[in-house]
Amino acid sequence: MHALTTQADGGTRVRPTAVPEPEPRHDQAVVEVRAVSVNRGDLSLLGMLPPGSRLGFDVAGTVVRAAADGSGPPAGTRVAGVADRDGWSERVALSTARLAPLPDGVGWTDAAAVPVAGLTALYALRQAGSVLGRAVLVTGASGGVGRIAVQLARAAGAEVHAWAGSQERLKGLTGLGAAGTSTYEAGPGATPPVHVLVDSVGGEVLRSAYQLVRQRGVVVCYGNTTRSDLSLPFDWGNARPGVRIRYLHLFDEMPRRTVGDDLALLLRLVAEKALDPQVALVGEWSDPEPVLRGVGDRQVNGKAVLVR
Repeated sequence: MHALTTQADGGTRVRPTAVPEPEPRHDQAVVEVRAVSVNRGDLSLLGMLPPGSRLGFDVAGTVVRAAADGSGPPAGTRVAGVADRDGWSERVALSTARLAPLPDGVGWTDAAAVPVAGLTALYALRQAGSVLGRAVLVTGASGGVGRIAVQLARAAGAEVHAWAGSQERLKGLTGLGAAGTSTYEAGPGATPPVHVLVDSVGGEVLRSAYQLVRQRGVVVCYGNTTRSDLSLPFDWGNARPGVRIRYLHLFDEMPRRTVGDDLALLLRLVAEKALDPQVALVGEWSDPEPVLRGVGDRQVNGKAVLVR
């Protein structure tokens, strides 16, 4: 079989390469892959991994061999799941604890877009506690996680505000439930105080957004696209007493969560039209470069997917 692997010429280049068939553990099902999504984290790994390395976490496809321990769905079931950084393959072994059957009506591209982005958004909001009747600010709202977080927070009864890097990146967010949108340049003056801040940007954006957090509010940091050291105003403790700051790394969080059940919940919301995965760019698995370049250049407002 073939998988997309990193190449010696660097950049965003990956190419189909012959690799061994998966050898599943007793608790893994083998899935014939139909679609995968591209996360910014995948692109970060491109610059760190040696040539010949495999990539990819988000997978949608059909079970062709059920798990030997009897867990998980039988062969023939359409599923989505989280792979062990080897999902950009024709076939992949997936832990049955990290996959969920696809409801009727959920297509391959939407299914592939949900796992990492959806679970990250869901767990970030769960760390914040109940948002019913509260104001929530989502930074990095133009990306896959941000757009899902806006929808989930609004559905949970929050007043949602969304920040992104430009007016172009803000497009569509009011339609997803954001009561207000703003660019980073506008700063805190353009947004009312909030009870919850969900941040993926870090750096000066986090510092600016933090000024809006009310006393006894919650800050959940799940990313750092600026790759800056965490930096808050020097008097942050005095100015905002009782504010709790929490950090979320999805793959550290998953062992403590019922990932399969949570993924099934998100997919059910997609089937019910209560959640839009916001697939903005679709390309061919055999020619991934245009999609990887679009994600790397921040030209995608939402999720990018490769189909086989």
